[in-house]
Amino acid sequence: MTNKQKIISESKGPVTTIIVNRPEVRNALDQESMELLTLAYRAFEADDSQRVAVVTGAGGACCAGADLKEASKRVDYKAWAGHQDGPFHKPLSKPLIGAIAGHACAGGMGLALHCDIRIAEETAVFGIFCRRWGVPMSDGTPVRLPRVIGMGRALDMMLTGRPVPADEALSMGLVTRVVPTGMARAAAEELALQIADFPQIAMLSDRESVYMQEGKTDAEAVQFEMMAAEEAKQREAKAGAARFAAGEGRHGAF
Repeated sequence: MTNKQKIISESKGPVTTIIVNRPEVRNALDQESMELLTLAYRAFEADDSQRVAVVTGAGGACCAGADLKEASKRVDYKAWAGHQDGPFHKPLSKPLIGAIAGHACAGGMGLALHCDIRIAEETAVFGIFCRRWGVPMSDGTPVRLPRVIGMGRALDMMLTGRPVPADEALSMGLVTRVVPTGMARAAAEELALQIADFPQIAMLSDRESVYMQEGKTDAEAVQFEMMAAEEAKQREAKAGAARFAAGEGRHGAF
């Protein structure tokens, strides 16, 4: 594609919105767009002025996974999660919110699960639709899905490949919010601005502790939490406590 960017990055204040821009194929990712998505994530991480990112798809669709027309001609594609240059290799160093419209299927599930928070439109649909074609998941879904919704529900989705509508996705914890059709990006960007306004050191250290506790004993995880929180204690906690003592944030006000 020469006349249109496959991945678009836009910034508004401290929020970067990354758009998969292949609506003619429901934002399926070919090798080039996968590599461009990785670069967009890295650019966001490297920019100290940007605190939170939103990822979404163009044209009312999230992502239909891998471009199977391209995949049918090659088997040497990089694993999107397992390869160190894959876009979903590990959590980003800063929060990422998924704004999900239309279908998030096959590798689109990997895109969604790579996010810290997922906001879906009421007409969104999730599914491991590649089950029909013998294409294995290489996007982190078999690892991240059971961590998000539990093994039983994850196996239901993985083995059947059935479509899961937004209301069911909400009930199982796959998404945390459902909004009217056409509103996912706006809702995600509004939430991103709220998160960006918090003191960042404490928020990021607590986020890191959530990710790093996986596989650790309680004692190990709590020890990491204590170490991760030290910088926030030194640089943010005293000032924040003083603001509260002076009257800010009473009665749950943000």
